[in-house]
Amino acid sequence: MGQLDGKVAIVTGAGGGLGRAHAMLLAHEGAAVVVNDLGGDRHGSGAGTSMADTVVAEIQAAGGQAVAHYGSVTSNDDAAGMVKTAVDAFGRLDILINNAGILRDKSFKNISDEEWDVVIDVHLRGTYLVTKHAWQHMIEQGDGGRIVMTSSTSGLIGNFGQTNYGAAKAGIAGFMRVLALEGMKYGITVNVLAPAALSRMTEDIMPNADDLGDRLAPEKVSPTVVWLCTDEAAGVTGRQFCVSGNRTSLLSWQVAVITEKDALDEPWTVAEIGEAMAASMEQWPKLLKPMEV
Repeated sequence: MGQLDGKVAIVTGAGGGLGRAHAMLLAHEGAAVVVNDLGGDRHGSGAGTSMADTVVAEIQAAGGQAVAHYGSVTSNDDAAGMVKTAVDAFGRLDILINNAGILRDKSFKNISDEEWDVVIDVHLRGTYLVTKHAWQHMIEQGDGGRIVMTSSTSGLIGNFGQTNYGAAKAGIAGFMRVLALEGMKYGITVNVLAPAALSRMTEDIMPNADDLGDRLAPEKVSPTVVWLCTDEAAGVTGRQFCVSGNRTSLLSWQVAVITEKDALDEPWTVAEIGEAMAASMEQWPKLLKPMEV
């Protein structure tokens, strides 16, 4: 008996890397899986069926249930088609893992409008489109649901050369935090994953280490994702999880009051605010760096 027996999941960008690992583990725990992948490269170019088909074959060979879907998350029709594929093949939809993504890294002074737009389109709009159709079906189905969105430390913390990617990933996190509140009345949980894993999308931006493939295997991220899809996680929503190797961390916000007086008093002067800033800076939390390996 798996923890997801009878559940049906969609995983976008599931033809390799993290998406494949998520799909394989979901199936291992009993979920039927729609394996979506456009079949392009990590920059978003090209298309094909072999990547999704290969993962479907792997799941079926292991005794699981899966079907392929080859559409793009940037297409409204394809996003709707993913949900239709799940319902036609397996009768329902319980889980959505928004994983599809591309990279067009470049420092901000060198980035083009096209490089900005395509990354926002795939990550932020793509997450929106697939979620829109899955959300409506989950509400109509009436049994709740699980949605996991993929953000990044680039969006939640920052990373040089990824303004387009970071902006999209920060947007996804904001999308999640609001949607989680709206989902409570329907029993739909919405959480964000910020993963660090070695895959074709990250292989040339990761540190050079002999054991990196073992330490940052995508399969070490997936257990947290799959647990968030279980009945046991029904009360977990609106959260941000950083997962790297065998470490799972909860990222939450802190509020530090710098200075305060009665709101009915006269406004602070600029000089007074400056004094308060200077006096408190030593106590400010240090700027974080992306998760170290």
